[in-house]
Amino acid sequence: MSNRVQIFDTTLRDGEQVPGSQLTTEEKVVVAKQLEKLGVDIIEAGFPVSSPGDFNSVVEISKAVREPIICALSRAVPGDIDAAANALRYARRGRIHTGIGSSDIHIQHKFNTTREKILERAITATKYAKSKVEDVEFYCEDAGRADLVFLAQLVEAVIGAGATVVNIPDTTGYCLPDEYGSKIKYIFENVSNIHKAVISIHCHNDLGLATANSIAGISQGARQVEVTINGIGERAGNTSLEEVVMALTVHKELGLETGVNTQFIYPTSQLVSKMMRMPVQANKAIVGRNAFAHSSGIHQDGFLKHQLTYEIMNPQDVGVDKSDIVLTARSGRHALKHRLELLGFSFDKPALDELYTRFLEVADLKKEVNDADLVDLARTAIPVE
Repeated sequence: MSNRVQIFDTTLRDGEQVPGSQLTTEEKVVVAKQLEKLGVDIIEAGFPVSSPGDFNSVVEISKAVREPIICALSRAVPGDIDAAANALRYARRGRIHTGIGSSDIHIQHKFNTTREKILERAITATKYAKSKVEDVEFYCEDAGRADLVFLAQLVEAVIGAGATVVNIPDTTGYCLPDEYGSKIKYIFENVSNIHKAVISIHCHNDLGLATANSIAGISQGARQVEVTINGIGERAGNTSLEEVVMALTVHKELGLETGVNTQFIYPTSQLVSKMMRMPVQANKAIVGRNAFAHSSGIHQDGFLKHQLTYEIMNPQDVGVDKSDIVLTARSGRHALKHRLELLGFSFDKPALDELYTRFLEVADLKKEVNDADLVDLARTAIPVE
């Protein structure tokens, strides 16, 4: 089995569905070019049948981006597939991503049909999409809550019909990591033609487990992961690209790799945040403002002695300039001494102890002490000759 995990970015499709975050075609092209620079393998550019604007966005992204595969979403409906194929006509490598519900909840309440008819529709849609493009991905919507035996039958059927990739989405973010990993393992063990397709995973974050579930799926053999920048997407969002990529990068014992240039992660995060008007929470893993910031005195002391005591990644590896020591009332003398020396001030221990007492008074008042505050403190502590 390959050790390369394909990165399928759906920021411009699933991510762009977030209320208030819609982009113009021109803005989508800017983001798509940045995703190409980042090194993603597949860009899901939109849902062409949904609106003329989305159709046009897929067309323009197909013209502007040459390296990644350009993917267009469709339901298992001929008109959707036609729209996707037409929108992809300029793509150097195009993929149609079609599919249908696989859980009994969806089959009974969304489609008001039977498992048997779902299988028929899935096969028909896959064959029709295959007549339009060579690369067809099929999504088994709500696979996280689907019956395992039926799910395996569905996967085998669509691979037999020509699907090159099969997506096993935890659409509602329901699964626990062990459960989701076991589901992927079951598919590999019970689908006879599994070697003819790539298994993909698409996890939502309703229980905050999207990244954990994705890593569990990859560990069981999935070799495509569907992600968004900053984890944006429907409801609580999707698996975060930066979290999955850096988890695989840090845990080299997994023996897995991606084609992502990690130094472009933070700039891409900032671009998407700004253009989609979606602020990144301060404590967001990898790209949040506090991801490489240290304010606890215990942490600051350890970090200043050796970076690895409290950081498992170099900030520069993801495009962040440097780690940050934030001075607050929780900071210790080591951090204060370090920052003062960076500003050009040096004190012996008695003077530093006195300065530290006054520093704590300022920190209690201001909550966070900046460089200007420190300069003022330091100058008042230096005797005037």
